[in-house]
Amino acid sequence: MKTSILILIVLTVLITMLLGWREQRLSAGQAQPRLGWFARKKNLINRVFAAAAIAAISTMLILGGIHWLRVAQG
Repeated sequence: MKTSILILIVLTVLITMLLGWREQRLSAGQAQPRLGWFARKKNLINRVFAAAAIAAISTMLILGGIHWLRVAQG
């Protein structure tokens, strides 16, 4: 498995968990109406897509930085 794919998958899972934790923490003090099954799944899909986008950008920055460090070393 390529390193970039592995980094992308790991970051996506971690960021998804962090975004879910953040949503729970921010909404803990507020009374929210109970969402239906489709609304909960839509929120989950939106969270995963946001996490994947953040993970893709992070992966490009990390691997690009490593590449330029190798170029700078000669």
